[in-house]
Amino acid sequence: MPDLFYSIATRSPEALAGWRDGKPVMHRALLARVRAWTALGHRTPATQVALYHEDSLEFAGSLLGAWLSGKTVWLGADVLSATCTALDARVGAFWGQFPAQHAPQSPGIGDDWQGEWAPPAPDFPALVVFTSGSTGAPVPIPKRLSQLTSEIAALEVQFGYGLGAAAIVSTVSHQHIYGLLFRVLWPLAQGRPVHAARHEFPETLAPALAERPCVLLASPAHLKRLPEHLDWRGAVRQLRAVFSSGGMLEQEASEHAGALLGQAPIEVYGSSETGGVAWRRRPLGEVWQALPGVQWRLGADGLLEVQSDHAGPDGWQRLADRAEAGRGGFLLRGRADRIVKIEEKRISLDAIEAALLAGGLASEARVVPVPAPGRQVLAAFVVPSEAGQAVLGGEGRSALSRRLRTLLADGIEAVALPRRWRYLDHMPVNAQGKTTQAALLALLDERPRYPQLRLVEQAQEQAASRVLLELRVPANLLYFDGHFSVAPVLPGVVQVDWAIHYGRQYFGLGPSFGGIHALKFQQMIRPEQPVRLELVHDSAKGQLQFRYFSDAGAHASGRILLTQTRAC
Repeated sequence: MPDLFYSIATRSPEALAGWRDGKPVMHRALLARVRAWTALGHRTPATQVALYHEDSLEFAGSLLGAWLSGKTVWLGADVLSATCTALDARVGAFWGQFPAQHAPQSPGIGDDWQGEWAPPAPDFPALVVFTSGSTGAPVPIPKRLSQLTSEIAALEVQFGYGLGAAAIVSTVSHQHIYGLLFRVLWPLAQGRPVHAARHEFPETLAPALAERPCVLLASPAHLKRLPEHLDWRGAVRQLRAVFSSGGMLEQEASEHAGALLGQAPIEVYGSSETGGVAWRRRPLGEVWQALPGVQWRLGADGLLEVQSDHAGPDGWQRLADRAEAGRGGFLLRGRADRIVKIEEKRISLDAIEAALLAGGLASEARVVPVPAPGRQVLAAFVVPSEAGQAVLGGEGRSALSRRLRTLLADGIEAVALPRRWRYLDHMPVNAQGKTTQAALLALLDERPRYPQLRLVEQAQEQAASRVLLELRVPANLLYFDGHFSVAPVLPGVVQVDWAIHYGRQYFGLGPSFGGIHALKFQQMIRPEQPVRLELVHDSAKGQLQFRYFSDAGAHASGRILLTQTRAC
């Protein structure tokens, strides 16, 4: 495979780099941003730089500029206060879209490096991955440039033939190693155009997939929630491949995505430490096939061990996954690191979650350890099944908790029974589609999650029911964390969640979520700001319309598809 920097430097300036806001971005524009960020790098004394930018094309320019100016890039998953504080002790500069108190830097108007490109050596310390994955706090994982280029070469050998010049469309962030490789570095090396924005909602994803030949990068969480009511026929015609990584894709979710998109997802297994390890495609079986250049073996305790150029120069690396040999590859048999000690007894979190699911009252379940005075206890986060929803609605939270504890009591020791329970409409996921331990623990925070509320008006208007609510958003609202510390604003996703929550409360709407149409955010909502929320439920169309407004004008609006399960 040609050298990464040589490929980029010699590509025609008139080649297509990607799209931003529906408009083409040419390679010459990308090169201009590389030169601008390189200029910034040459006048920045720090050698360790934290980088965050949501736009993939701008991120690509800043990443290349950092490397061309000799900077090691620290890749954090977000710009939350805890992440930035941890980075602050390790880097000398923040580049991109960080909160103002970290003095983030971006190129100025006159920045245009005209010196000769001097690509780093293969052993250059190019990257430090600083994302925590599904458990614990972030830990630094260094990557040499040769590890990254070796992995994208392996991906092209394994999958490149069927992709051609297809555009890259993504629901996952490039601030994670999966998104970085698949959404930025691999396309850069091969000249495949990239959509600058991440598609967070299926309503924008479906038409984007229908525009031209493309590749979809997704996570299991995104694939299993693809709504059936949207028109995916264009995607079926244009998709060249669907990739899934960042977690295990359940068989049912694979079949669901395959039925809508016309092909089963290609699952890629690996870790931040090892990079990509293996792949599979469900119709071909459960066995994982090693990626080119990857060797694997089973340790004496049944844990998987791997070795490859992109895993690093340290020889065999040990993963926390149990495995067994299969035809031509290996089968994964669960995590080995989800064992915790509760009062000196070894407890399997996987076993508790499996027991909760087997009881029929939960459709999803996650169990995590939580510090408590003088000991450690377990907290269970449960998405109730239809049967669980019936218990929750008819008898209440305590009754459902008692039933779930009874289900666990036959096979789980009493000291391991969860002490804290949270019932959710769905598991929280981050931009990589992962449910992190930090996100789950945040749900135990006792700060308010809903506004102060007053019912202004409730009426039945022909085929539609209408409710008008007056809200005041408390200053200590949990969701103001990270949005943003300088000037807190109410996140758009929370506004949608509140509309759904109060729609269910006042109109008796069921738990199903069908999608969002005509979603608009016009003005920010700030702490203690009084706003009104108008909800209109059209039962004939199966739609919940919402509108946030105040004396300042319109704030947000949209149409949500939900199902009605009981009379108002």
